[in-house]
Amino acid sequence: MLSDIIFGLIAMTMAVVFYLVPIVKLVPILGTKSIPLVAVVMIGVVMMIVEFVQTIRAGKDDSKK
Repeated sequence: MLSDIIFGLIAMTMAVVFYLVPIVKLVPILGTKSIPLVAVVMIGVVMMIVEFVQTIRAGKDDSKK
C-alpha cells in the first residue's frame, strides 16, 4: 500500500513536470492565447489527482476485506 502511494506521487510529479515544460516555453510567446492550453493542462492534472485519490481509497477498502 505504501509503495502504491510513493510510486503514484512519483508518477504524478513526473507528469506535472512533463506538462509544465511546454507551458513555461509557450506562455511568454503566446500571451493571452495560451489560456486554453493552461486550462486544459490544469483540468488534466486535477483529473489525475482525483484518480490517484480514488485508487488509493479503493485499495484501502479492498485490503480491509
